[in-house]
Amino acid sequence: MDTTIAAWRERFMPYARLMRLDRPIGNFLLLWPMLWGLWIAAKGKPDPLVLVVFLLGVLVMRAAGCVINDFADRNFDGHVERTKHRPLARGEVSPRNALILFVGLCLLAFGLVLLMNRLTILLSFGGVALAALYPFMKRHTHLPQVVLGAAFGWAVPMAFAAQSGSLPPVAWLVFTAAVVWAVIYDTQYAMVDRDDDIKIGVKSTAILFGEYDRAMLGLLQVLMVICLVLIGIRAELSAIYYLTVAIAAGMFVYQQYLTWDRSREGCFKAFLNNNYLGGIVFVGVVLHYLMR
Repeated sequence: MDTTIAAWRERFMPYARLMRLDRPIGNFLLLWPMLWGLWIAAKGKPDPLVLVVFLLGVLVMRAAGCVINDFADRNFDGHVERTKHRPLARGEVSPRNALILFVGLCLLAFGLVLLMNRLTILLSFGGVALAALYPFMKRHTHLPQVVLGAAFGWAVPMAFAAQSGSLPPVAWLVFTAAVVWAVIYDTQYAMVDRDDDIKIGVKSTAILFGEYDRAMLGLLQVLMVICLVLIGIRAELSAIYYLTVAIAAGMFVYQQYLTWDRSREGCFKAFLNNNYLGGIVFVGVVLHYLMR
C-alpha cells in the first residue's frame, strides 16, 4: 500500500510543480486585487458563494496559467538558471499532457463560473484568452508584463459582476491598480532573469527599461499609490484604509532599496515583498467596513 502511494506521489509531483503548487506566492498576488474588488463591491459583506467560487477559481486559473506558460517556454526554460529544473524543460511532463492539464483546469474554472450570473460568465472568456495569450507575448513585445497584469487583474471586474451585477468605475480603477502592480512586481521578477533572457531572445519590461529600470519602477510605484488613493476616494473609504496605503508606499520605498544594486537576490526579495503589500491594502479595506 505504501509503495503504491509513493508511486502515485512520484508521478503526481512533476504536475504539482508544473502548476506551482509548491510556490503559493503567485496565488496571493492574484487573490489580493480580487479580494480588494470583491470587498468593495459587496461593501464589506461578500456573498459566501461568490467568495468561495472566486477563491477556488483564482487558484485554478493560476495553476492553468503556469501550465500554459511553461508549455510556451518549454524550449527556453532549459537555458535559464532559475527555470532549468521545470518539469517540461526536464522532460518529466510531455507537452501533450501539459496541454491536456491546461484544458482540464480551464474547464474546471468554467464549471465554477457557471454558478455565477450571465455577465460574469461572459467576462470569463476574456480571462481565459488573456491567460492563454500572455506566455506567447514574450516573443513579440517588450511589454508582456502588461498582458500578465490584465490576466491577473481580470478577476476584479468579474468579481464586481458576480457580486453586484454591474461594472462601476471603481471596478476599473481596481483593475488598473492590479495591472500597474503586476507590471511592478513582474519587472522585478524579470530583472532576476534579464541576462539569460537577453541571450535567448525573450523580451520583458526589465530589458526594455534597461538602465532606467529602477526609475521606471519608481514611476509605476507612484502611479500605483495614486490608483489606490483614487480607489479610496471613489469607494468612500475611511482613514484606516489610507493608513494602509501609506504603509504600502513605504514598502515600495523598501523595494527600491532592495533593488538598488540590481542583484538577483535583491530583486527577488523585492518581488516577494509584494505579497505583504497586497495583504496590507486588503486589511485596510476590510477594517474600513468592519469599523463603520
